Amino acid sequence: MTDYLTAAMAMLGPAPNRYADPDAWDRLRAELGVRLPSDYQVLVDAYAPVKLNGHLYLHHPATERWNLGQKIKDTIRAWSGVPWNDLNLEADEDPRRLFGLKELTFGTHDGLWPLASTDRGETIFLVSPSHASWLLVEDGEGGWARYDMGFAEWLYRYLIGEDMAGPNSSAFYPGPVKMEPRPMSYEDRPEPWHGPDRGM
Repeated sequence: MTDYLTAAMAMLGPAPNRYADPDAWDRLRAELGVRLPSDYQVLVDAYAPVKLNGHLYLHHPATERWNLGQKIKDTIRAWSGVPWNDLNLEADEDPRRLFGLKELTFGTHDGLWPLASTDRGETIFLVSPSHASWLLVEDGEGGWARYDMGFAEWLYRYLIGEDMAGPNSSAFYPGPVKMEPRPMSYEDRPEPWHGPDRGM
């Protein structure tokens, strides 16, 4: 069986671990009331805040800019403002009917928790802490897809070019994975770096 955390990190290369801080995760857990998946925490500590593969953003709980806690709260607030019961969605557009959810809530014990997003409008959600191997991805246009896997496997499959935000959503780029660290101040111009050769 594939160890997807190891496989994803091998593809990304040596981890800078610039902001790794166990206390930041403890504070985030206290603030949000949930523990995010351990594979996700390892990847965020290793590389974030970063833009991966030209599209995917990972934030970090220990930084002031690109702060994960603030990003999660802002995303929860935005999605919680959607009047789901008033939208009259078709069965194939309603994530409640598609995936058997009693209700659609964000940032609640049994609700969706945003983990990452892309500049293509996609949002990757954890389906409550009790379903750590179940992700839902909204494609930015109202389409939803379910992935029965942890975040590390989702990331690995995303990086090798599989459709990880629904049909025809691949964002594959051959060669080493490009990583762009996020600027930590207005004047900051961090240099991108690349993972090792993937033979792809």
